Parts: sequence; structure tokens; C-alpha cells
Amino acid sequence: MARFTVALFLSATAAVASAHTTGRTEPWPAGTQQAPARVPDDTPQLPSLIETDNPPTRDGWQARRAQIQREWLEFLHPWTKERPRSSWEVLNTEQVGDVERVLLRYETEPGIFTEAYLLHPRQRGESRPGVVVFHSTVDHSIRQPAGVEGVPEKAFGLKLAQRGYVTLCPRNFLWPDNHRIDAAEQTRLFQQRHPGSKGMAKMLHDAHRAVDLLISFPDVDKNRIGAVGHSLGAKEVLYLAAFDPRVKVTVSSEGGIGTTFSNWDAAWYLSPDIRNGVFPREHHELLALIAPRPFLLIGGESADGDRSWPYIDAALPVYRLFGDRPACGLYNHRQGHAVPKGAEERIYDWFDAYLGTDAGNEQHIENRHNDRN
Repeated sequence: MARFTVALFLSATAAVASAHTTGRTEPWPAGTQQAPARVPDDTPQLPSLIETDNPPTRDGWQARRAQIQREWLEFLHPWTKERPRSSWEVLNTEQVGDVERVLLRYETEPGIFTEAYLLHPRQRGESRPGVVVFHSTVDHSIRQPAGVEGVPEKAFGLKLAQRGYVTLCPRNFLWPDNHRIDAAEQTRLFQQRHPGSKGMAKMLHDAHRAVDLLISFPDVDKNRIGAVGHSLGAKEVLYLAAFDPRVKVTVSSEGGIGTTFSNWDAAWYLSPDIRNGVFPREHHELLALIAPRPFLLIGGESADGDRSWPYIDAALPVYRLFGDRPACGLYNHRQGHAVPKGAEERIYDWFDAYLGTDAGNEQHIENRHNDRN
């Protein structure tokens, strides 16, 4: 499979802006599109994404969308090499209750290998939705979302598998192995191989590879793919959803949606180039590229929170071109850079509502949520 160039990205994602990709268009849970009582004074002023001279149309948005996408990719500077075939080596297999957890090794670039945990229900036979689960900045990397090590509330991969999903938890390139991060050195090695490419281009490339791998398994429904991540992982899912139309449903928790909200200027993300005073881009543009696919932003008043609302608000007019109840929202739990119980439940409910077996069964999910509270 050829590596996506700018032109291939544009052709691959054009269709997603002209048709719904799920059976649901209403936001869930309720309240995710309610503006906060007060937005902080230092919140960036975001330009409109839609031309206001004429009534907005989907066709008009298509041209604007293509321009935004092209300019972002020119900045990221993805390299034009083939992605390896979706082959893998099994390193370890274990049973965790009704879930099988498999440690895999596979190529992300020719000659460059990484590892991931694949988790799926032990009962096979039916086609299941799949979710790529990205870890946060912890030494134990993929062991966190796979439920091997770390706090249980961030074991998204294991818990989604327990709910009937097939999940893949890939390792970020900043980790040379599963137990330690070496961000500066791994970034140096990457940029030595691909001069001019941003670190986020590498993360996006590797995320594409993770989707390639996930959909290669026969029990995964390639038309029902999601992505979720916290902190570092939240950054990765934002870019993956924006530039890969195979991802139909996304949850991004505490990544810092604004380019000034966290360390987006690090060499392994967008680099100090975004602080040169002339960088014209902001991440509400990526949210608009995701439309009309469901996207939930979760904040806790650390990296994301009330100041993140204008990004959702700016993207909603684009979402509304595809329906009057757009599936894009913000849930602010106000408990810091964490995943409290209420936020964790909303992650799983978001996927159930838009991707899983409950898709379209709004009343069932609403009743289930009310029963908890």
C-alpha cells in the first residue's frame, strides 16, 4: 500500500465530506454542545471556517475543505514512501477473562518495527467494531491501555474489548521499547530519516499503519473503526481522524485542542515553527475536516476545558451542513488531567452510541446513563 501523499490524502478523504458515515447524527450525551457560562479571556479568537458572503453549502465547503487539508499536509510534510504490508509476528498471547490479549510486532516503516497489543473477545465468528487506542505519556506505554500495568481507568483497550470491540494499542515512536520514553533521541533519528517532516507526521503515519493492521483481522468490521486517546494519545487521535476517513468515531481526552494549550511546539509534535508569529493554522480546522463523523472532546480544566469550547463552536457550522443535530461536542469533568469515572463512562457510551451494537438506540443508552446517576 502506497504511503499517502498530499494528493492521495485529498482524494481519499473527499467522499467523507459529502455523506454521513454513521447512522446517527444527534450528539450524545446531552449537554456536550452547551457553551460554558464564561470562556477564559485568553482563549484564542478563531476565524470562521465557512464563507459568510453566501449561504453555506456542502459543495462550497468541499473546496474550502480541500484547501485546509492541503495546507496542513504541506506543513506536516509527510514523506512519500510505501507503507509496509500488514504482516505481524505474535510475541505473546494470554487470556484475561473473556478477552484474549496478544502482543504483536510489526513494521511501521521499511526496517522500522514497533509493538502493539491486540485485544479481542475470545468468542469469535461475528464481525465486530474496532478501535485504535493510543497510550499517554507513561513509561509503560502500550501496557497502559491494554490493562497490563497502570491505573485501571485508562485501560481503554481492555475495557472496550470486554464490551465486544476489537482493539489495537500501538506504541508511539518516542518509546524505543515498551518500558521507557526517549523523545529527543527518537525524534532525532526520525528526522534523520525524513528531513523536514514534523514529528506529528510520523505519529500520523504510524497511526495509519495501526488502522491498516486493525482492519486486516477478519473479525473486524472495517466500516466501524474508532480511535481514542488521552493526553499524548488525544493529540494522535485528533490528527488521525482528520486525515483518515476510515476512522468513523473519535474520543480525544485532555490533549489540548488549541496549539497554545500544551506543548504542541515540541520537536516531536509541530516544532517551534508554530511559535514564529506567522503560523496561520489552528485545530478547529482539523475538527472541521472530521465532520460529519462523531467527535467527542473531553477536558478537565487542565489541557482542555472551558477554553476549548470555541473550537467545538467553530466546527459546528460545518457539521450542520450535514444535519441539524451534529455529533461533535465537549464534555468537561473539571477534575484535572485525569480520567474520572464519569469521563470514562462517556468514552464507552460514545462508542456504543455511534459505533457499537447500540448505534441508533438512543433511548437505551440514555436510560443506562441515567441509571448510573
